[in-house]
Amino acid sequence: MSGLAVVLVTYDSADGLPEVLDALAEQRLPGDEVVVVDNGSRDDSAAIARAHPAVDRVLEPGANLGFASGCNHGAAATTAPILLFLNPDAVPQPGCLDALRAAPADWAAWQGVVLMGDGRHVNSAGNEVHFLGFSWAGRPGEPVEGLPAEPWEAPALSGACLAVRREAWGAGFPDHFFMYFEDLDLSLRLRLAGRRTGVVPAARVVHDYAFDKGAGKRRLLERNRWMCLLRCWPPRLLLASLPLLLALEPLLLLIALREGWAGAKARAIADVVAGLPRALRERREVQAAAVLDPGDFAALLRSDLGSPYFGPIGASPAVTRMLGAAWRAVRVLAGIRY
Repeated sequence: MSGLAVVLVTYDSADGLPEVLDALAEQRLPGDEVVVVDNGSRDDSAAIARAHPAVDRVLEPGANLGFASGCNHGAAATTAPILLFLNPDAVPQPGCLDALRAAPADWAAWQGVVLMGDGRHVNSAGNEVHFLGFSWAGRPGEPVEGLPAEPWEAPALSGACLAVRREAWGAGFPDHFFMYFEDLDLSLRLRLAGRRTGVVPAARVVHDYAFDKGAGKRRLLERNRWMCLLRCWPPRLLLASLPLLLALEPLLLLIALREGWAGAKARAIADVVAGLPRALRERREVQAAAVLDPGDFAALLRSDLGSPYFGPIGASPAVTRMLGAAWRAVRVLAGIRY
């Protein structure tokens, strides 16, 4: 079996960390590595990791590098052929690591099924991607018993339990994302390069998840949505989407104003403008490695907002129809048949 390099990035994670490390201690095999990167926790996270027999090494950069950069640091300190990024509150269930080792040999990256805290309902079983750059957890709330038994391909993966072959890891996550969308960016870069990604349903972790709607998260989500679009969308598709993307910005700002996070949205816009030169430089590198046909990339994307996280807007039949019409128009402008 292939060795796993398990990387956990902690930040004030003392409450859930012991249970995760106990599970890793039970499931790790010879040749596996467990590295904890502590991002300047104010609690006992680093001390707990140092004292636990499952942990081979604790890295303490002395500051909060963010999830993306923390994962990159941890990956660089390991050598096993498969990297496994695991949230410090995502508890591997029995057999999880062995199931992850047994993923299809031609997959570059894959995830386990991330379950809600009750252990019976799905948090993420592969992530969905919208043509406007939004992304959300796939199959949220579904009973785990209803999932397919065999692995299936997914357009994007959740970073809560994400495995990737070291030879496919490349430059890793974009450090400047800090957190959020780094898993989507990696998934789409692999897809663009002609690699396969998917979900291994026999690998399960229980994640005590609650959707945080704080302004700081909103800012990062909006900034990184644009960064991902600018880096990963194929040229024809990006050009065809830009008029709609830009036209929607005032509407999104109004929604943010109504929901109380207009300041975060405004700061995200400023971040994108300031980061545009860097995003365009990085885009050249990402697109230079792309072999996927734009039509095949478009096939990975959705036009509806079919997720409970979007609330009434996502559930609106009128919004669904309008977005569907817009997506058809974008594909026509991009010269993509459907």
